[in-house]
Amino acid sequence: MFLKDNESWNASYDVVVIGFGGAGATAARFAADKGAKVLLVDSAPEGHEGGNTRYCGQIVEAGYDYEKLKKYYQKMTAPLDLDEQVLETFVKGMVNLPDYFEKYLGGKAFSVKNNPGNKNVAMLAYMSAEYPEFEGADTNDDLLVHDQIFDAALWKKLRQNVLDRSDMIDVLYSTPAKHLIQDTDKTIIGVQIKNKGKLFNVHAKNGVVLALGGFENNEQMVQDYLGETNLLPYGTLYNNGDGIKMAIEVGADLWHMNNYEPGGTVNLAAPKGQRAHNIMAWKALFAGSLITVGDDGTRYVAEDDPTRHGHRYNHGIWRIPLAQVHPHMIFDQNKYDELFSAENDEFQKEALSKVVKSETIADLAQEIKVDPAVLENTLNTYNFFVDRGVDYQCGRKPESMTKISLTGPFYSLAQQHTMLNTQGGPRRNKNAEVLDTDQKVLPHLYAAGELGHIGANQYNGGGDMADCLIFGKIAGENAAKIKDDQVVSGASVSENNADTAFPESDVKEESYSTAENQYIGKSSSGMGNEIVVRVTVDSDKRPSNIEVLKESESPDYGEKAIKEMKTEMLAKKTANVDAVSGASASSRAFKEAVESALKQA
Repeated sequence: MFLKDNESWNASYDVVVIGFGGAGATAARFAADKGAKVLLVDSAPEGHEGGNTRYCGQIVEAGYDYEKLKKYYQKMTAPLDLDEQVLETFVKGMVNLPDYFEKYLGGKAFSVKNNPGNKNVAMLAYMSAEYPEFEGADTNDDLLVHDQIFDAALWKKLRQNVLDRSDMIDVLYSTPAKHLIQDTDKTIIGVQIKNKGKLFNVHAKNGVVLALGGFENNEQMVQDYLGETNLLPYGTLYNNGDGIKMAIEVGADLWHMNNYEPGGTVNLAAPKGQRAHNIMAWKALFAGSLITVGDDGTRYVAEDDPTRHGHRYNHGIWRIPLAQVHPHMIFDQNKYDELFSAENDEFQKEALSKVVKSETIADLAQEIKVDPAVLENTLNTYNFFVDRGVDYQCGRKPESMTKISLTGPFYSLAQQHTMLNTQGGPRRNKNAEVLDTDQKVLPHLYAAGELGHIGANQYNGGGDMADCLIFGKIAGENAAKIKDDQVVSGASVSENNADTAFPESDVKEESYSTAENQYIGKSSSGMGNEIVVRVTVDSDKRPSNIEVLKESESPDYGEKAIKEMKTEMLAKKTANVDAVSGASASSRAFKEAVESALKQA
């Protein structure tokens, strides 16, 4: 958009960063370190910012030999093309990541590759070289800030780096960017944002960084660009494709728009508006007398899930299979008894409550809406493969296969295809500058992270996070530079009044009041931001009341865990209660917060 003659700026910053996830936090931090005054905005409310960085495994792809790693990435991209200079910049950045961790993330990186016996990261160990048969794979690695996964630890460091620079970085939550503002020569000179129902025009003197992530939660874009429907997101619910809309509006070229990572192939179905739950550790779902059938009642995937981020081997290339609209898991009484006799956590109990029982194959076919004859043939064919010791249809490992009883009863569980993230977005060059459709730089506009990630085909775990760190730094530093072609807009910054007063930064010191026998406890160990409690103690210094003053854990499991533990702590007059299964991070954080308050009593 262009400013009209009667419009003015509501605020002016050196740099505006759109999106407070891994890439945005990195860009804002490095722009501030170059002396820029930065505005960082995010559409999510406080505690739910972070994009997919908050929810991912926290691994960052790296390597140790530049030439080898370049060959590895060229093979993963093949047969598609990737700009040579962009590839070289990315690979050099990955080789430098061990030093990056020490210099910018507070300590020596934990190498997944060099710690094969560590049980805490065993679930993701294969990702240290997801394509081991490719030349150069032996130099590839995944790095962590410590020996734990799926605990938001990397995200918390990136977020803290922003909060530590609150004198240089203003943050606004629940503030989506609506439009990029251009000058007549296409130069990006600002951003229009929306905060509490009001629109504000923000002047960006030196640059704007797009770091909004992709379009996982935009059903129309998923259909238009991926050709799919009914995909269940693993990560944030706030990636709605706004960055792509803004990029298109200012004439940016797009790349990799059909590229996305499913994570695994098929998960358990969930209601609209919920995220997928990670089922990788639920081993019982990947072996035994069960199969997955697609929309027509036939098998189409190996149920032991030998995927590479959802890609499956297809005649020489690992491709993402077409998603089925309503797949189902089918199993017999033996598998049912195994699943229900196990010690299940809260998520597993909830999932199993959705199992549907059918007495006959015909009843089962009617339940899952497929042809009974097709389904019966599917079951017979599967059992034939079990007898032969070879799955000729899908390639499932024979040791994972057990025959399904055909005498009934049968059980079904609705499944759904998943999506970790999309990777399409504005095309960028080695300087993280966004290019227009003529392959010319759109002045003062930069991009980093999953919005236009460089990955074009096959994918290695941790690659998106590597992009956030590498191109986030490049984008932030380049956006902060005072430009020789800096456009001095004719519009002035308006004086604040009741209608146009620009919002203050949401990052500020917080204080909590206490009365006699009351103490404040805090913890940052959860999946959300800080948990703050106020604990009232009795004459024996035991908890008589616990007030949760601040928390942003997930409403599906985290918040439920906090409520359950609070009730139990007050009933037993102690913080020493068990964690709620399925919400270990939230449980740990709440317990730490209460314990920290009690230690002050």
